[in-house]
Amino acid sequence: MTGKVTSVSEAACSLAVGAFEYEVLIPEFVRRQLQNRLGEEISLHTIEYLDGNPQQGRLTPRIIGFSDRIEREFFELFCSVDGVGVRKALRAMVRPVQEVASLIEEQDAKGLSALPGVGPATAERIVAKLRRKVPKFALLVGRDDIPDDIAPRDVISETFEVLRSLGHSESDARKLIDRALEGKKKYKDVESLLQTVYQLSHSS
Repeated sequence: MTGKVTSVSEAACSLAVGAFEYEVLIPEFVRRQLQNRLGEEISLHTIEYLDGNPQQGRLTPRIIGFSDRIEREFFELFCSVDGVGVRKALRAMVRPVQEVASLIEEQDAKGLSALPGVGPATAERIVAKLRRKVPKFALLVGRDDIPDDIAPRDVISETFEVLRSLGHSESDARKLIDRALEGKKKYKDVESLLQTVYQLSHSS
């Protein structure tokens, strides 16, 4: 969804899209990204869902927005844990995706239980269900210093997935990608990043 930011509140932003204005629910880490972008045109990766109790016949369409596809994908994964619905996930996501993913990967239930609305029991369920699914998200820790014109986060995470599917371990895949990104060459797609990864691995 692409539109002009007309307002940003604690839990939502308003986007003017043509003649319409939409309320888009956002987690705290997205709110921080948007708070200084009033009046700017932005694109959000969105999820649509029905909020309410179907047994009472009160269902309201809602839209949730994220800055990129990786954030949206992680949010959907987070919501898949028993006892974590959309509302709880929205409240809990006060820290960037890569930081929450690192807590899960490190099995830090204590750190997870400090997130709003996530108690010790829910934290344990999150770790049990997601710890094998989050390495590609945790890979993005510290990547905020890598501009999108060098390597978009989608490209980094997809390259990681390809290397894993080719038999590389998680740590090996991370090291290979780190080494390729150190050169500050620009990678617009997965193929170009993979090419550099293999050139470097064969030269060492």
